[in-house]
Amino acid sequence: MTASPDDSAESTDGPAAVGFEHAAAKVRSFPTTPGVYLMKDEAGRVIYVGKAKNLRSRAGSYFLKAAAEDARTATWIQEIADIDFMDCESEVDALLMEARLVKDIQPKHNKDLKDDKSFPYLMITTREEFPRVEVTREPKSKGVKLYGPFPSAGALRGAIQVLQRIFKFRTCSLDITESDEKWKWFRPCLLASINQCTAPCNFRIGKDEYRRDIKRLQTFLEGGKRKLLREMNDEMLAASKELDFERAAVLRDEIQMLERLEERGELETHAQPEVFYIDPQKGLTGLRKVLGLAETPRVIEGVDIAHLGGGQTVASLVQFIDGLPFKPGYRRFKIQDVDGIDDFRSIYEAVSRRFRRLSDQQESFPDLLLIDGGKGQLNSAMAAFRDQDITPPTVISLAKRDEEIFRPGDSEPLRLSKSSYALRLLQYVRDESHRFAQHYHHILRNKSTFDR
Repeated sequence: MTASPDDSAESTDGPAAVGFEHAAAKVRSFPTTPGVYLMKDEAGRVIYVGKAKNLRSRAGSYFLKAAAEDARTATWIQEIADIDFMDCESEVDALLMEARLVKDIQPKHNKDLKDDKSFPYLMITTREEFPRVEVTREPKSKGVKLYGPFPSAGALRGAIQVLQRIFKFRTCSLDITESDEKWKWFRPCLLASINQCTAPCNFRIGKDEYRRDIKRLQTFLEGGKRKLLREMNDEMLAASKELDFERAAVLRDEIQMLERLEERGELETHAQPEVFYIDPQKGLTGLRKVLGLAETPRVIEGVDIAHLGGGQTVASLVQFIDGLPFKPGYRRFKIQDVDGIDDFRSIYEAVSRRFRRLSDQQESFPDLLLIDGGKGQLNSAMAAFRDQDITPPTVISLAKRDEEIFRPGDSEPLRLSKSSYALRLLQYVRDESHRFAQHYHHILRNKSTFDR
């Protein structure tokens, strides 16, 4: 929504008001494409930098009455005397450009973003043989390359998922070394199966080639997209001349994805926003400890059952990788063999269908399966594995009333501190599976087609 004379923010008389009105009028001519806008004061100093998917709409919102009444902007918007913008090719480019400008210019009204270390950073490890990429609020000072800080963890994680489809870097915390042959037999996570990671954990890519991909990612993050595209085009042509058509095809696909970044929609849709702050690595490490697991779980799936109008039953399955939602792994089931409301039999059917398919297609199981409910729901899930003659992964249930964790064979539930990182991660998975089930209800109500 752009500013208009009727709903623009109130201003006082004088030079400041003239400058504010000039900026309000100027923003109406901004394009409706992605970019970064720069607010300036009477002296021409940049006082605020922001990013937008739609420059005219986002920048124009600062000149509405709502901005003058919002505690976050009311104290400083009257300082605006001019406004400029910088075009970006995609929302991802705009997000990265915003972070670079804030770091270089240090506008006074981006103060929180400059000074508060709780904001998220994109961190690339540099001293590992196979560098990894992660989002962190506690950046290290050595052995890493940092980008940011960024104002939105959700947008940053969305950008990482988009970029991972192009550069296929790892986001896990595995300590991979080329000299350790055990990695030859390591089972890669699902990111490798969907071609979103080159799986150095299974030596499917060499150290030098993997580092080349990381270098390309860094070139992009530092604003060198056009340079990177030229280099990749040159490499693609060279590969074709050498009759390495497989390599040329990979480069062609990567180039096309880079050129089409602007078609990928809202960044926030690629990663579930945080309901409350969760440290994924601490949550996973905590689960390994409290559940007595041999390895830190990487892939967690959560199952929930919901009912439509007291009759029609649906099941949702969500997938988390490295402690974060992985939406391409989400699944929905319309329960077919259960009449009326029967959560136990519904869980039995959903688990049976899910893991029979994985088993038949020889696909990887999750490291941990979380069932929403108590001991009865857990027993139903375990009965599904028994009757299907399938060896289950680690299976637990989480009862919402007292947040108790039930495990097969244990008569007493496991109770964790409410502030436990492990419990918070389980709650996140459970709540996301419930949200996704409710979303399926919405689809059914609107008579959309079913996934299964």
